[in-house]
Amino acid sequence: MLTPHPIAPVAPATVVAQPPPPEPPVPGMDPVAAQRWALRPAPASPWLHEEVGSRMAERLLWIKHRPSSWLDWEPVAGGVAAHQAVRQVLPDARIFVTSAQAAQALSAVGRSPKSAPSWWAKWRGRVPAVAAVDTRVGMVWANMGLHLSPRPQTVLQRWYQHLDTDGFVMFSCLGPDTLKELSAVYTRLGWPAPSHAFTDMHDWGDMLVHTGFAEPVMDAETITLTYRSVDTLLTDLRALGRNLHAQRCAVTRGRGWLARLHEALQTHLPQTPDGQMCLSFEVLYGHAHKPQPRPKLAATSTVSLRDMRDMLGASKSLTNR
Repeated sequence: MLTPHPIAPVAPATVVAQPPPPEPPVPGMDPVAAQRWALRPAPASPWLHEEVGSRMAERLLWIKHRPSSWLDWEPVAGGVAAHQAVRQVLPDARIFVTSAQAAQALSAVGRSPKSAPSWWAKWRGRVPAVAAVDTRVGMVWANMGLHLSPRPQTVLQRWYQHLDTDGFVMFSCLGPDTLKELSAVYTRLGWPAPSHAFTDMHDWGDMLVHTGFAEPVMDAETITLTYRSVDTLLTDLRALGRNLHAQRCAVTRGRGWLARLHEALQTHLPQTPDGQMCLSFEVLYGHAHKPQPRPKLAATSTVSLRDMRDMLGASKSLTNR
């Protein structure tokens, strides 16, 4: 007679949630070169970045809701004078900074242009502090940096996480028509592109919505700079960044190539009637706000404690109206 053996119960399978795969780098951009440029200490803010920052600060005056706190994303690269312009618009707001060079950033923007920080200014939050991972603010200010990020959607997600509900982001970056005259010269000579391809403003709008931002507004303007000498032109370009194209020349070029570049720029760049060389920079401006959280409904939904508190707070405020 066969003796039945008890069947051991099978333990339920454990499903371990895997983190999402890292964002692939921007097509055509060298992420290693981009990281090296980001970690390079900047001796000063580029002139063009300061100019764009001042124009963006004027746009801040159009916004009726004034945030009580704001975060400056890479303030030295974005413009120290532009940072001070925002402080003039938001004199009572608490200030935070985020930078790959945090010590340099605090040193550059930590003092008011009129006087040294006092204990009263520190108490009011007028002296900037480095933002922690969980710092939440009413506005993220990011001037002229997004086009240099090899993983911009990751940057947008970080902006989103730093914002309070109903907070907003203001940013600027270069658009695809930037340096079109220089690109034409490089193509004429059969050289690799002088820069990686810059993202169109409509694509930025799509990425903002994908991240969770609401009502993104994008617009563009073209700034044309003129130069009397090639040396001045190249000095400006070096201050703005480096060629991050993945297919750029992989070897150090010599004096012969530099002399040929000088001749080509003087000969083939468009010029004003008085003989100055012209370069175009397409500047994109973006604005979007963080809406009330709306979790996706499913058989099982997971909502963070912070988002739950935000939703409950919004519901309570609507009930009391």
